[in-house]
Amino acid sequence: MNPLYLRKEGTSRRQSSWDQTGGNRDFISIKAGQTAVIAEIAGPGVIQHIWMTIAARNKYAFRKVLIRMFWDDEREPSVDSPVGDFFGVGHGVASHYVSMPLNMITTQGVIEDKAAMNCFFEMPFRLGARIEIVNECEDEIVLYYYVDYVEKAVPVDSFYFHASWRRENPTKGLADLSVLKVEQDKQDNANYADQKVYELKNLTGDDNYILLDAVGEGHYVGCNLSIDHLNPMPGFSWPGEGDDMFFIDGEPWPPRLHGTGTEDYFCAAWGYPAGKYDAPYHGLSLYAPIRENGDAWKESNTISFNDYSGKMTQYRFHIVDPIIFRKSIRFSIEHGHGNAQSNDYASVAYWYQREPHKAFPQMLPVLQRLPIPEKESARLFYRTF
Repeated sequence: MNPLYLRKEGTSRRQSSWDQTGGNRDFISIKAGQTAVIAEIAGPGVIQHIWMTIAARNKYAFRKVLIRMFWDDEREPSVDSPVGDFFGVGHGVASHYVSMPLNMITTQGVIEDKAAMNCFFEMPFRLGARIEIVNECEDEIVLYYYVDYVEKAVPVDSFYFHASWRRENPTKGLADLSVLKVEQDKQDNANYADQKVYELKNLTGDDNYILLDAVGEGHYVGCNLSIDHLNPMPGFSWPGEGDDMFFIDGEPWPPRLHGTGTEDYFCAAWGYPAGKYDAPYHGLSLYAPIRENGDAWKESNTISFNDYSGKMTQYRFHIVDPIIFRKSIRFSIEHGHGNAQSNDYASVAYWYQREPHKAFPQMLPVLQRLPIPEKESARLFYRTF
């Protein structure tokens, strides 16, 4: 922990939604299609904590509502993400979990449409900071919020906080698992599809799912990755085995940081045998397997190795081991071994860097951000499982 016994510099401040008439209407309303500026702060200073909660009538508001942050009068945001994904849970829903920099506080063991959301990433700025909430729901939303910061000088060597959301739905699988399922069913060999897929070789990383592609000097501090498992291996429902790869400063193949599998990067092994769990730097913030009726929105804390159906969000934070880059960084991960599988991948990467930053991918229209309906997700899963 930051030494609490040392004298602190600066002046503590807050911008919040408190009712300035002295009443109890401690919120703001944001009409459909409108953008609200929830913090406009003159610099220099450092944002230390953001808390918010949303009341919305619309399903999947956590994907429909966006959070954007701008530093020092920049025109393009340094943070651009659906609000739920930014705070650590994908697929447009809320789920209780607690990590060191981010958390959602809500009913445990169920999928929710409301939560308290907290962010403890420090965010320095020199000239000013602006935080916007964009309501792309069909109806008005109600927002309660705090933005806690300290007015103080910012060291010359301070980097700016960034976060960017991406989605690829579906990823471009390099194996036709439907054909492999037919062939496997014809043979007396339950490992036929596995053997064929494991013949794939990835010696470039070109077809991987990209979580971060940044230019400049900085350090990467973590991500969350949401998967809807639509295209499993025949008879084997694990969506992992995808290696993580960090190409730093334009280096050629092989990258200096090359991993061994999806769950390995997220600090687990042999799948996620503990089920949903939350640790300070890594965990599974959402696990909602498909059940008999095609309902993928019942959380589970126990996982058999053949029940990795449905939707999940996993996270990994490099708080004590940031990944340093001087010129550029490209972080990607395979979608299944050798990029064999065609699943729904979405992610938020978090990093610090000097400005200016490379332009983010254009935010998808709201309909392209929504999760796949539960029964459709189940239908797709059972085509190849």
